[in-house]
Amino acid sequence: MTVLVTGGAGYIGAHVVRLLLERGTSVVVVDDLSTGRPDRIADAPLVRADLVADGVVDTLAGTMREHQVDAVIHIAAKKQVGESARRPAWYYRQNVGGTANLLQAMEQAEVHRMMFSSSAATYGLPDVPDGALIDEDARPAPISPYGETKLVCEWMIRAAGLAWGLRSVNLRYFNVAGSGWPELGDPGVFNLIPLVLQALSTGGQPMIFGEDYATPDGTCIRDYVHVLDLADAHLAALDYLDRDERPHDVFNVGTGAGASVRDVLAQIAASTPFDLQPKITDRRPGDPATLVADVRRIADVLGWRATRDLPAIVDSSWLAWQHAPGRP
Repeated sequence: MTVLVTGGAGYIGAHVVRLLLERGTSVVVVDDLSTGRPDRIADAPLVRADLVADGVVDTLAGTMREHQVDAVIHIAAKKQVGESARRPAWYYRQNVGGTANLLQAMEQAEVHRMMFSSSAATYGLPDVPDGALIDEDARPAPISPYGETKLVCEWMIRAAGLAWGLRSVNLRYFNVAGSGWPELGDPGVFNLIPLVLQALSTGGQPMIFGEDYATPDGTCIRDYVHVLDLADAHLAALDYLDRDERPHDVFNVGTGAGASVRDVLAQIAASTPFDLQPKITDRRPGDPATLVADVRRIADVLGWRATRDLPAIVDSSWLAWQHAPGRP
């Protein structure tokens, strides 16, 4: 079997590629290297391509034929909520346009299996009771252009299934963090743990945006899933596409348990040599008090469960942070 992984040289993609290679699966990576690095994918073939470039459909279809690709794991995307609010049209072009080109190439090359990296951002501010877990039947109502693009891509992929028989599965990630290997740490500084490590490493202190939420300690609660657990979920989803009976095409990927901002900061204090004295500021607009995944469906149908806890996530993040060249 050969799997094409878009975005395979990036943070999540590199973990997926490594697990695929470890189990003996042939892999070809398509990446524009805007955030990825070739040294993350071992000896897997790399095709450097922008999914919205002119002529990319033919390039992708040719790559699939040349490598006899059987399935695609589509991870490549722009993924910053704030940036998407500032550049909505560009985000639609990148995420929706890139996925449309990939689907056209798959149809041309007669590749009929796709695993898509979606997001909990598709839920927006879910209409569930305070503190309730969010299941896959919650009505999607994204509140950012980023979340909208992920939902539109799910729609396109589902439509391709009706039009030409694509088998697909969408994984809605919750808060991904940690590192499976120090050299594969998150290169971006956009999410809570790397933002805190960046502040502390440069002599600053982290910010807490609001401490008056309806949670036990007043700070927001999120579901943090280890990137290596997430990568393993990709493999489980890929195997699911070979089944004759596939009752669902959307699965949450999380732990089913939440950690507050203060919980995360306390763990960072325990895992690193820093003295944390966080600064409290106002809430950010659109931040719900609690976002935690209901993970019963993925456990029951795919047999997947997260196995790594918050200490493992933070410990591995700190090791990867120290390993990254050029970081303070």
